[in-house]
Amino acid sequence: MAVDPSTPVPDTTATRLVAEHAYMELRDRIVTLHLPPGTVLREDELMGELSIGRTPLREAVKRLALENLVDVQPRRGTFVSAVEAADIVNITEVRAELEGYAAELAALRLDPEGHATAEQLLHEVEKHSRPDDQDWLMRFDERIHRFIWEAARNPHLSQTLERYFTHSLRIWYMVLDRVPALGHAVHDQTQLLEAVLDRNGPHARTIMHEHVLAFQREILAAFSRT
Repeated sequence: MAVDPSTPVPDTTATRLVAEHAYMELRDRIVTLHLPPGTVLREDELMGELSIGRTPLREAVKRLALENLVDVQPRRGTFVSAVEAADIVNITEVRAELEGYAAELAALRLDPEGHATAEQLLHEVEKHSRPDDQDWLMRFDERIHRFIWEAARNPHLSQTLERYFTHSLRIWYMVLDRVPALGHAVHDQTQLLEAVLDRNGPHARTIMHEHVLAFQREILAAFSRT
């Protein structure tokens, strides 16, 4: 039986905790293409793999559906959503503005804890970067973005960016074998962290905005090579 996220589920603390774990696990599988686009989500299989009950699984799938990571088709089932080239442009239009705004806020609102974190990240990228290691660069890029969201100190902005970043990351995994080395990202990250540490909000915004647009250009180029 395919997952049916339309069935009401009881809202208990225990259910929410298990559902959160299931949501994170399924989201990670979708993003990393362990569950590629078009995959049917089957309740019995997922309940066994995740060692959870039907109720928290359905709650997790509801969240994934709301975030457009799964597609519910009545009388057919629930599928991992497809990715279209148009998605890249639409997502990037939103991300470029919001990520840039978050970077500006991060620079203007940087507190001592954030300052220490930025210095630590800057030291790491300067001393320990591996420009030929795509996986390391992807994960480090994600750490930079999450630092910026936290430093911006706007939970609503963070939640929105989390959603769009998840979609961008999935698209990146789809073309990872067809994109050039990500060494340029290290340069972007160094400049961004320096701007944040200097509390130069407009400069941080410009760097992040261009960083996201560069992502779009590389992804679109990779899709054209399919």
